[in-house]
Amino acid sequence: MGLIAEYEITCEHLPLVAIAGDVPEATLDIELQPNHGNHPPFIVHATHETPASIEQAFESSSFVAGYTLVGQAGETCQYQVLPALGIEAQLGEQIEDLSELRALATTDSIIERIRVTPTGWIQSGWFRDRAVLDEFRTFWQRNGEFTLRRLTYDGEAEEAGDGLTDHQREALRIAYEMGHFDIPRTATLDEVAAELGITASSLSERLRRAQTHLIETTVASTWPPLPQ
Repeated sequence: MGLIAEYEITCEHLPLVAIAGDVPEATLDIELQPNHGNHPPFIVHATHETPASIEQAFESSSFVAGYTLVGQAGETCQYQVLPALGIEAQLGEQIEDLSELRALATTDSIIERIRVTPTGWIQSGWFRDRAVLDEFRTFWQRNGEFTLRRLTYDGEAEEAGDGLTDHQREALRIAYEMGHFDIPRTATLDEVAAELGITASSLSERLRRAQTHLIETTVASTWPPLPQ
C-alpha cells in the first residue's frame, strides 16, 4: 500500500529559501518544471499583503535570473521564476553525492506540494512504499535534516498534514524546546510567550487548541472506548 507523507527538509541552501527568510511573513509554495533544460523554471505561488516585497526579494536574490508575474488572485500572485543556477549547481557544495540527488527524481514518488520556509522546504507527496520514502529520509539526513511531520496510507481518507495551524505547531515546538512540558517545568508560559512575541493568554489558548486537536485525532479516537 502506498504512503502519503509530509516532511520538512532543513537546508538553507535549497532554492528560494533565502527569499523566504527575507520575507518571512509571506507564504511561498513552488512547483518545479523538471523538463525544461538545465535551469528549469519554478512556478511560485506567493501570498503576501504587499506583492512588491516579494518582487524586491526576487530582484535582490542571486538565485533569480528573472521572473514574470503570470497572474494574481487577491493577495496570491503566481510567478514564473527563472533561476540563475540549476538545483544541482545551487546545492553542489552542500551535497555529498549529486548522483543520489538525481536518483531521487526517478523513484516511485510524486511530490505534490513544496512550501518554502526560511530554513528549508516542507514537501508533501505520494510514495510507493516505505522503502521509497526512506530514500528521501536517508538522503536528507546525510545532507541536512529530515523531520517527518505526517504519514498516512493512501487508502485513508485523511490527507497528509497534522491538522495543526502553523502558529499552533510553532507554539508547541517552542514550548517543548524551552522546557515548558518538562517535569519539573523549566520555562513558564510567560517566558515562552515572550519568545513568540505574543501574550501569555494567546499562547495558552493556542496550546490548548493544538493539544485538543492532537488528542481528538489520536488518543480520543482509539477503539474500544476507554472505560468510564
